Amino acid sequence: MRTPNFQRCLGPNVYPGVPEGGWGWAVAAAFFWVEVCTFGTIKSLGVFLQDLMEEFGESNSRVSWVFSICVFIFSFTAPLSTMLSNRFGFRPVVMMGGVLMSLGTITSSFSSSINEMYITMGIVSGLGYCFTFLPTITILAQYFSSRRALVTSVASSGESFAMFAFAPALSTLKEHIGWRYCLVVLGIFQASAIGFGLLLRPIIIDTEPVKEGKESESLHFKQLQTALELENEQTGISISSEDSGVTSLSTSNRDLRTAGAENKALMEWEVQDKQSMEPSLSTPPSPVKVEAGPLHASSSKLLDFSVLKDGAFIWYSLFGLFATLGFFAPQLYIIELSKSRGVEPSWATYMLSVMAVAEIFGRLSIGVVLNKVHCRKTLVLLGCVVLLCLVLVAFTIVWEFWGLVVCCALYGYFLGTVGSIHVPMLAEEDVVGIQKMSSSVGVYIFIQSFAGLAGPPLGGVLVDVTQNYGAAFFSCAVGMGLSAICLALVGPTKSGMCQRQSRHEEAGRSAEEDEEVSEDSGQPDFLEVDMVRQAADQDNLSVI
Repeated sequence: MRTPNFQRCLGPNVYPGVPEGGWGWAVAAAFFWVEVCTFGTIKSLGVFLQDLMEEFGESNSRVSWVFSICVFIFSFTAPLSTMLSNRFGFRPVVMMGGVLMSLGTITSSFSSSINEMYITMGIVSGLGYCFTFLPTITILAQYFSSRRALVTSVASSGESFAMFAFAPALSTLKEHIGWRYCLVVLGIFQASAIGFGLLLRPIIIDTEPVKEGKESESLHFKQLQTALELENEQTGISISSEDSGVTSLSTSNRDLRTAGAENKALMEWEVQDKQSMEPSLSTPPSPVKVEAGPLHASSSKLLDFSVLKDGAFIWYSLFGLFATLGFFAPQLYIIELSKSRGVEPSWATYMLSVMAVAEIFGRLSIGVVLNKVHCRKTLVLLGCVVLLCLVLVAFTIVWEFWGLVVCCALYGYFLGTVGSIHVPMLAEEDVVGIQKMSSSVGVYIFIQSFAGLAGPPLGGVLVDVTQNYGAAFFSCAVGMGLSAICLALVGPTKSGMCQRQSRHEEAGRSAEEDEEVSEDSGQPDFLEVDMVRQAADQDNLSVI
């Protein structure tokens, strides 16, 4: 029966191994656009900060809760997104996320109070952001292996392009039609993520079947020969000694008792193998399929919290928790900080554009660097986090226009390096590995959610108390410094776990060897027994 064209276009992709491309490039394009609609939009919402304060008569901290709740729901519902993706697949979850994301942004334009925006922009849009972003980055990691860091970095630059375009465009648009209609236009634009969700085709790894004929016979012969050699080693019988006519009888009683059972099992295995080969001459062998992603239900749980037993993952999650304090607040307050430092309002909006352009270069360069380095990739990430912390401190002491431009450029660059790789870094063996990524990424982002909830309001409270927007950047610098300490402990923790595991394995092997030696030494040598019996027989004959 012929498969319809639409099923072949939208059905799973079957590859003999990780494709390192193929349909993965279409998935990378979808991830680029998802970044535009999610993080690119969130980081551009600072354009509306002053408008919301004037419209509803609220303080900085009250308005900041809109963005905080959005980021919190984005991260807090990550385990739910993981469960739904593993249950129903990536594509329907992403498309549902596009609907919620667009719906929340459009309904926010009709809000009559800041409390209503907590629900529309905060909860509804935040849930849509999570359902759209998380499954897309997870399936992208399955299409690439050696190129994963580079492709993810390039695709995630959609966030930076969005910030570069949205900041001046939304500022200009709201002057003509107002901030409410701006949100309607933005919500309609975000609905395009629904169409890109169709590109997320599942991937299936299909191993090649073993060839028939001579190759299968030779393989069967090699398996039989290996089994015979293993049996000879276990029973202590040497092939060369049999050829010389002398057989070693220094085998333990346990080996002799099991030798017959092993020979019988070996003969049964050979008969069964021949019987299984006979029908294969008339029936073509079915290929063995190893499925990656949510379709492989037998190999992955809906949500796996066992990664919390991994010390390296715990430290890495704490790194993400504290680093999130510095991911969103600077974009939210940079425009108002620039105005308070004497920058013209028309020029202040371009600070976000400077961040965005520098962030593009950061995302592209870190992908190239990670493909070239031979050290632990977490060390490269650690260096970027430390430099990002220093730049955040610089924001609190710079007061002139060009100083702010330089700080924005450096912040954007290092934010691009950290933001593009901290989630895909979970797939590296330095943290949890690709096998556990689909389950651990939900737990990781869930832990981040609490910092996303506290970050912008904490900065808003400091601004209200000190009347200085630089205080918000100081709180971000403190969080980034703590994240650097946690990230520095990931490597030593991982190495210690590996060493303990290897020591346990060596101790287990040595214990088994000691048991075998003790059992062998506890039994009398059969040659000695025979010699004693022969001497006893001769004595009996002489006596008779």
